[in-house]
Amino acid sequence: MTRHDLPPRPTDAELAILNVLWERGPSTVRDVHEALYRDEGAGYTTALKLLQIMYGKGLVLRDDSERAHVFRAAVNRERTQKRFVADLVQRVFNGSPSQLVLQALGGRNKTTRAELDEIRALLDRLERN
Repeated sequence: MTRHDLPPRPTDAELAILNVLWERGPSTVRDVHEALYRDEGAGYTTALKLLQIMYGKGLVLRDDSERAHVFRAAVNRERTQKRFVADLVQRVFNGSPSQLVLQALGGRNKTTRAELDEIRALLDRLERN
């Protein structure tokens, strides 16, 4: 798949829906609505319309063999994350991944011991290659 064959980058609202689908797996419109909008008061039709738009863009797949359509993510979580990070590195950090990492680790957020161990393991792998 070339860069031109990629589905469009999801909007914030679409990304929220993709996160539900990545976490829960295939879900109905009602499932997505309950996960995202129940407490916000947004209508069921909001979730339905967004899923229809996402289907048109190729971000989700739809199984309409049952009365309640079931949607699942058509895009991979890791690939989507890499795409957002690559864009962020280019636009905000002038193409420097190290500046992104330094900002992320030097910020106010607390980095856990497990996260630091994972980062060290990644650095070790990168050094070996």
